[in-house]
Amino acid sequence: MATVPTPDTASPGPGGSAALPKGPEPTDGADPDEGAAGAGPLTGFTVGVTAARRRDELVALLKRRGARVVEAPTVRIVPLEDDNALRQATELCLAAPLDYVVATTGVGWRGWMSAADGWGLGRRLGEACRNAVVISRGPKATGAVRASGLGEAYAPPNEANDGLLTWLLARDLRGRRVALQEHGAPLDAFAEALRERGAEVITVPVYRWAPPQDPEAVRRLVEQTIRREIQAIAFTSAPAITGFLDCAHAQGLHEEVLEALRDGVLPVCVGPVCARPLEEHGVRPVYPDRGRLGSLVRTIVEALPVGNRELQLGSARLVLQGSAVLTPNGTLWLSPTQAALLRALAEQPGRVLSRAELLRRVWVGISADEHAVEAAVARLRTALGPHAALVRTVPKRGYRLAVPG
Repeated sequence: MATVPTPDTASPGPGGSAALPKGPEPTDGADPDEGAAGAGPLTGFTVGVTAARRRDELVALLKRRGARVVEAPTVRIVPLEDDNALRQATELCLAAPLDYVVATTGVGWRGWMSAADGWGLGRRLGEACRNAVVISRGPKATGAVRASGLGEAYAPPNEANDGLLTWLLARDLRGRRVALQEHGAPLDAFAEALRERGAEVITVPVYRWAPPQDPEAVRRLVEQTIRREIQAIAFTSAPAITGFLDCAHAQGLHEEVLEALRDGVLPVCVGPVCARPLEEHGVRPVYPDRGRLGSLVRTIVEALPVGNRELQLGSARLVLQGSAVLTPNGTLWLSPTQAALLRALAEQPGRVLSRAELLRRVWVGISADEHAVEAAVARLRTALGPHAALVRTVPKRGYRLAVPG
């Protein structure tokens, strides 16, 4: 099993986590711009974002709800104007009449039409598609087809490529010319199934994926995932998942990442098609009913805050949410270790936990001694600031919370 590199000064965290040498590890202490009343539903949580396209929009939606975001696009989109493969495919489509045109994504279809316009081929491509039978996958692809002045003959109710393929295979495809609009990843199996039935298939590669522009950011995200320093990771495309897992594999951390995604880090996908690469590895991601960024964020909001703890210190009501403590006067951000320590003490408020028990529960898989517990408790009290009295020392026994049991 490969080991995630850990700096000498790092302190262990839950499930063997440790602070990264660089990255968005929060500074302990209160954020004066946030209060418990104004804290968002994702305050205290850190979410990884792997999107290459519309990343700024997704990040803004998450931050608006209080999340801290780790940005690490796991793939890069090849610009259309530089894509000779797309132009060659377009010219091949125009070399002879088309019988069927398959629109798989709205952004891909719009990109194809826009690129053709830029090359002076837009009118001819529109006519070629108008004289063919156009089928589309899902509402976004259908909307893009209609916006280009065309109509779709069929759209599968399951919004999946499989539905499109089934519909086509029910036709006589011998000698038929089919244009298959791809988006990011090749649809090799889809195209081969049509060719086996006698069709001439022209694959149209729109927005092809390339390796990430900042591979170091992806490597850091892999390590943060393994250490559970993020609570969720959002995927908006299947190629983004593949790029993330490929990076983990290159680091020798493939199995460790999959284990983290099965237990500890919530994988959230924009839809079922996006989720398939994870499901093939035995990971069960969550995804919304509708493939929209807003729905994706709502799914994260609904899934993450499970397990919040409410604490009462005198007249002050505190809420442990993710890696933060929400107080009436501000939000106190904790390190992963501090949050795990406070959460262990909060499971049964008032119960004394020995140093040995805290070692077993917080420093999972990490070699540490009881002095590490004492040091972590001291840092936790510092981070809690005016609420440091929440964590009490019980001489010769351990620690407890100063709240009713």
